[in-house]
Amino acid sequence: MVFKAIIPAAGYGTRNLPITKAIPKEMFPINSRPVIDYIVREAINAGIKEILIILSRNKTEIMDYFDRSIELEWFLTKHQKNSMLQGIEPPKVCFQYVRQPEALGLGHAVQLGQTFVGDDPFVVLLPDQLCLKQPPPLRKMIKLYEQYKRPIIGLQSVEKELLQNYGVISGIQIQAGVYRLTSIVEKPKMDPPSQLAVMGRYILTPKIFAALDQLKAKDGGELQLTDALNDLCQKDAAFGYVFKEKWYDTSIESEYIHAQYHAYKMNKQS
Repeated sequence: MVFKAIIPAAGYGTRNLPITKAIPKEMFPINSRPVIDYIVREAINAGIKEILIILSRNKTEIMDYFDRSIELEWFLTKHQKNSMLQGIEPPKVCFQYVRQPEALGLGHAVQLGQTFVGDDPFVVLLPDQLCLKQPPPLRKMIKLYEQYKRPIIGLQSVEKELLQNYGVISGIQIQAGVYRLTSIVEKPKMDPPSQLAVMGRYILTPKIFAALDQLKAKDGGELQLTDALNDLCQKDAAFGYVFKEKWYDTSIESEYIHAQYHAYKMNKQS
């Protein structure tokens, strides 16, 4: 079973400057809850029991949000606003935190979770990739992992002009919506191998750490998770699961606004 998850949240959020000088992009609100809260709840709904969040030193707001606020609880109780207490209660999951001292890429962030993971399979959830559909599709990915016992990568069909922003796979379809992967190319500038892009959800095994150890950092010192996954595709096996659900990249302003509107409509209907 898959019970552990890593959420990398240490990036600078340069696409969202200047606001990210002061507010982490993971804390951007949607219906009075930050984006990362939706990601954590997605993990919990899929059966995750332990979550490691990778932070940088200027993102302590994330730790504060998932902690208790004794002063606020006291204030609400004193002023007979007990109905609000449930809304600020921390999620029922075991949190751990590690700092990424430098922005050395997603692969490096995942490496920092090696002790946390141990010998267990684990999920990686990118906190700016959001799906509002319930239940979230992570459950289906975990069931697929239980079938194949190999890495499962979340995919979505993307318009050709946007493929240069994602990792793009090539592979062989083995059943409806499932591919055996043969390679993954990070942000192809031309001739992408398909229109299936990696969409921010991964189920990995500890083998990924050996693959990351063998990589050399790219220009700028970054270690890319995609390169390690590409190595695993060719040396062992990895599978892709194609999402049918709508996903939002909340670090893109237009998609963030659409996610807000969709969440507002869902809230009004409920």
